[in-house]
Amino acid sequence: MKIHIPDDAPPVLRSSAVWPELAGRAELDYHDTLPTSEDALIERIRDAEFVVNIRSSVKFTERVFDACPCLRILSVWGTGTDHIDLPSAARHNVVVTNTPGVSAISIAEHTLALLLAVARRIPQLDAATRAGRWPRGQSAQLYGKTCGIIGLGAIGRQFARLATGFGMRVIAWTMHPKPGDPIVDLDELYATSDVISVHLRLSPDTVGFIGEREFAIMKPTAILVNTARGAIIDETALLDALTTGRIAGAGLDVFATEPLPPAHPLTTLSNVVLTPHCAGVTPDALEAGLRMAVENIWRFLEGRPEHVV
Repeated sequence: MKIHIPDDAPPVLRSSAVWPELAGRAELDYHDTLPTSEDALIERIRDAEFVVNIRSSVKFTERVFDACPCLRILSVWGTGTDHIDLPSAARHNVVVTNTPGVSAISIAEHTLALLLAVARRIPQLDAATRAGRWPRGQSAQLYGKTCGIIGLGAIGRQFARLATGFGMRVIAWTMHPKPGDPIVDLDELYATSDVISVHLRLSPDTVGFIGEREFAIMKPTAILVNTARGAIIDETALLDALTTGRIAGAGLDVFATEPLPPAHPLTTLSNVVLTPHCAGVTPDALEAGLRMAVENIWRFLEGRPEHVV
């Protein structure tokens, strides 16, 4: 059998512990560069039956599925499938799988790290101390504050546990609540939360989910953290809220355009902490996710597909 890997750039699969097993069981059509266009992607997988998709920057559109009639399974490393036309995949009888939950702990920890960095002003205090200054009394305490979590999937629930452990009061809004969840109305969450953490999936329903109206409801002391997807927040409204003091600060791991362009307005703000969409990329989460993406191929071949989107 042959497995196509059209987009391992920058490479993570080739150096992973699962690579020897993968190479030992299948012929590999492997690329460690991103396709430069839709046509380039089609050229790489035109005859493919089995594709392992590493990067979400590659778009699997109706045209791609039309041009790849042999495709049977698209195994995605990661949870997000907003780069895949899922209805088209279904029409073409292509099974799409992902790797849910493997990065939940890593992303939740990173969310907490961003929150602490903003609330305690760690980057600013570090820079000042290195420069010989001695500023104090500029940090915010989290204990006793209200943490509003938007989206209670695997990551949101893990972060809720961490926030509770810090002594925060946790409230939430989610599209699919479970009995016992601390659910409140969205406007109440925006109005009463000292911290708002976003853990939604990107979909047509969540693009621009938080915009000018929502920022107007928030406390001026609120901190917003986003480790989900950049497009969930209206970036223009976010910039306005941060520059006018409508909210106190933000911790961002995701952006509307990635990589973040040089001299982007967000990079000039002192009340923002930025990281390069790396929340789920720890060695532990990386290996677990890549192994699951490969094992999703094996389970499909055995006739018992798992993690089907």
